[in-house]
Amino acid sequence: MGARETVSSPLPSPDDLQARIQAERPYLLRYAALQLRDRDAAEDAVQETLLAALTGSSGFAGRSSLRTWLTGILKHKIVDHIRRSSREQAAPDPAEGDDADFDALFDRRGHWVDPPQAWENPEGALEQGRLRAVLEECLKGLPARTAQAFMMREHLGLDTPELCKALGVTPTHSWVLLYRARMALRLCLERNGFGR
Repeated sequence: MGARETVSSPLPSPDDLQARIQAERPYLLRYAALQLRDRDAAEDAVQETLLAALTGSSGFAGRSSLRTWLTGILKHKIVDHIRRSSREQAAPDPAEGDDADFDALFDRRGHWVDPPQAWENPEGALEQGRLRAVLEECLKGLPARTAQAFMMREHLGLDTPELCKALGVTPTHSWVLLYRARMALRLCLERNGFGR
């Protein structure tokens, strides 16, 4: 046979697309609240996302899932919100606790002394939603700035200069925030059955 043919599913009608977009609202709100840690800001970001999606629905070509498309729009709205917030006011640098317990987990180069074990079946855990739920709870337990730094770097993909500007911190402080977040998340995930 010749070249492989790809069959794409037909695009939904405008009314069906609008209903499907609205059905994704709870997921988008949960996603935004986890990123921003401010219910009102999350609600605003989701509203802007839904408005952009509904007015630009012709931009949805069906090359990805609707949720992926909407999440991409939402990520941009969240980054825009963070940038606006960082221009408006720089948050104070709160004392975030003692690092002595965490320092023992790393060698002088910043590598794990005792690396986390590989999970037996991470895909299965993710599919069941348990890992995501536990990670969300672990993130809620972090200090707000620490969690925000982690999500901005690891989930939104901001680089160090953008992260520093958004949070109003130095590169060294951003690394400290990320270090604290990773250590705390590792311990929390292990306590909840992921890891050791």
